Amino acid sequence: MDMGSYIVKRILLAIPLLFVISFITFVLINLSPLDPAVVVLQAQEVPQITDELIAQTNEALGFDKPFVIQYVNWLMACMQFDFGSSYVSGEPVWSLIGPAFLNTLKLTLVSSVFIIGFSILLGVICAMREGKVVDKSVRGLSFVLTAMPSYWLAAIMIWTFSVKLDLLPTSGMDSLKSYILPVIVITVSYTGIYFRTVRSSMLSNMNEDYVLYGRASGLSERKVTLHILRNSLQVAVSIFCMAIPIVLGSTVVIENVFAWPGLGRLSVRSILNRDFPIIQAYVLILAVTFVLFNTISDVINAAMNPRLRKDL
Repeated sequence: MDMGSYIVKRILLAIPLLFVISFITFVLINLSPLDPAVVVLQAQEVPQITDELIAQTNEALGFDKPFVIQYVNWLMACMQFDFGSSYVSGEPVWSLIGPAFLNTLKLTLVSSVFIIGFSILLGVICAMREGKVVDKSVRGLSFVLTAMPSYWLAAIMIWTFSVKLDLLPTSGMDSLKSYILPVIVITVSYTGIYFRTVRSSMLSNMNEDYVLYGRASGLSERKVTLHILRNSLQVAVSIFCMAIPIVLGSTVVIENVFAWPGLGRLSVRSILNRDFPIIQAYVLILAVTFVLFNTISDVINAAMNPRLRKDL
């Protein structure tokens, strides 16, 4: 199968999954025991909620229509990036979640670059020095740092570099310096996990026959290492591709600790206020991101290894 056909088929397979995800997202939010109109009125802090007011709200927001009609209307609107209006402020959801998504995406992309870079670097170093002091030290330190709660590590970083040394800001995203502490915390939290995959894959490939043949043919150790790394990254590419949506969906704690104006803070505030349209948009965006990057990782793997195209 050629690459173009593979990409088309992979996209077609992702479409039904996206519909299932959207339906589950809509259903879960509507499983609330409270009447949706009551939730809206409570979020708007209406002093006295009457049956007449509930009926008017249901009619105005379309809650009085059959469930399937509500879902179809909501899905069609979502496809046009219209996620409704906030129950609390009345503003369009996209005007709130759009800027927050961009802020979280910036933090995610910067962090992912460092996570992937350090994972490859440490994975190669530890694999080439297997069982040596460097290998044991890096693995031991990564185990400790990975086990450390991110909020605790963030608190230590703030106390050290912001409070005591007064070098970096404690919150917000006013300048490039604002990225340093949250990026360090996220990078430390995930590099300790991902570099082990590179190391394990490197060690596995070092025992393959092509390595022995390469060295016997007189190839330099540098070229042999590059061949091992290239083949090892075929295994790690899926993990690295999924690192972006994983980090994107797990910045809630970091964003709240560093007061980063992103999806994490917005989602927590929306959950506390029962602002369901924002919660729906948040869950849907994250789910679509996971499916998108999973598809991208499959395409990259298929491009690197043509044999995978036969399995589709």
